[in-house]
Amino acid sequence: MATFKPIWFDSLGAKSSCILIEHKDVRLIIDPGVAIMHPSFPASYELKLKWMFMAEEAIRKNMSKADIIIITHYHYDHFMNFEEELYAGKIILAKNPNEYINDSQRKRAIEFYSELFEKLGKLKLKDIMLEAAMKEYHNPLLELNFASNRDYGDYTDRKRELLNKGFQWFRNRAEKWVKWRRIPEYEFNENNTKLIFADNRLIEYKGLKIKFTKPLFHGIEFSRVGWIVGVVIEAGKFKLLYSSDVNGPIIEDYAEWIISEKPNIIILDGPMTYMLGYMLNKINLRRTIENAVRIIEEANANLIIYDHHLPRERKFREHTKEVWKKAEREGVKIMTAAEYLGKTPVVLVKWQ
Repeated sequence: MATFKPIWFDSLGAKSSCILIEHKDVRLIIDPGVAIMHPSFPASYELKLKWMFMAEEAIRKNMSKADIIIITHYHYDHFMNFEEELYAGKIILAKNPNEYINDSQRKRAIEFYSELFEKLGKLKLKDIMLEAAMKEYHNPLLELNFASNRDYGDYTDRKRELLNKGFQWFRNRAEKWVKWRRIPEYEFNENNTKLIFADNRLIEYKGLKIKFTKPLFHGIEFSRVGWIVGVVIEAGKFKLLYSSDVNGPIIEDYAEWIISEKPNIIILDGPMTYMLGYMLNKINLRRTIENAVRIIEEANANLIIYDHHLPRERKFREHTKEVWKKAEREGVKIMTAAEYLGKTPVVLVKWQ
């Protein structure tokens, strides 16, 4: 029977969403990255730095023993910069860095893979990149039936305006994707390392089924921070769904995906309530709450780890109280990663 363990999450004091899954002799780690908490987080800079270093130590320790490393996107709280002792000898299943990606994540991916090819294969990335490939990119809203048919009431005109602007931004992105030279997948035979771009793929390895979604928006429709891939890990009766950064989810179709998978365990990132009024408005917060309630009602999960993004401010439970109350009524275990480990989320502790 497969098991899972949270390695580090926001509720422990540093931005991260890193888990370990073990099945027989296979160790798989998802999103081994960490970042320091934002300035408004209610703890001293020294404490935030301490927690970040603790997270790095825990993640490095687990990476060194892993057989498979999954990277769902190229934000620093989801992947670690390349170091040979952390990545050599692994199967790396990573989000495709050649499409459905914004400029900042593309830049980070270029830096990461340049180091990887140089250190593991003594190859210059620029020398082995593939030629640009022509491809037609359709409007991704066409695949979001639930979100597209939502009634926004008085907000409808504004929502339509934002979606139109977002689609134009998407078209501009797609024009870049078909011009870029492409980072290749690769197998480094000399050190037994394999790089696979995992978007929308099913990979089977020693009794584990690892299923990836197509690229999903990082939050709202046409989110400027980019795309992610979600992951489902299955082994016998064990089925874990890792949402990555869907922010709640905000988008109704992503809730539908989670429900349809019927996982035993859901690693669900929450809405950015610490950004309420800035990057998160009340309408999208309402969407995340409705979606999370539906997941509790219909996914039939035994356990939901409701964490990343969420416990970054002290009122996170108050802002999402309907979710916690629904779980209590339905008898579904929902908790932060800290609570799963028997600890109090650090944001709820008054640090001197």
